[in-house]
Amino acid sequence: MIQPGTMPYILAILVLAVGVYAVSCKKNVVKIIVGIMIMEHAVNLFLLLMTYRASEAGVVAPILTRGQDAAAFAATAADPTPQALILTSIVIGLGVVALMVAMALRLHEKYGTFDLSRIRSLRG
Repeated sequence: MIQPGTMPYILAILVLAVGVYAVSCKKNVVKIIVGIMIMEHAVNLFLLLMTYRASEAGVVAPILTRGQDAAAFAATAADPTPQALILTSIVIGLGVVALMVAMALRLHEKYGTFDLSRIRSLRG
């Protein structure tokens, strides 16, 4: 039986598996780019899930307000480090996707297709 707290993690791994399938089995460059984007989002989702401790109730956002006890806040606040890593990952992922799209457009200009099997068979 699957424990209720592990279901989001399993779903994040399934989304990652969909991205891996798209990258490894598809021959279209655009579908491969979409698969890489899906994998990036799955990793970001997994990091976000790791931020909140599922075993503890009452986890709050890591924002300290005036008059709040710092020790009690530290015990219930979510870890902000993975959230900062997710923001960095989103920015880096955007740059990588822009580069892949530019390369795909250049491939289409040169070969007239997005199909990798046809591109490999062409010379020039």
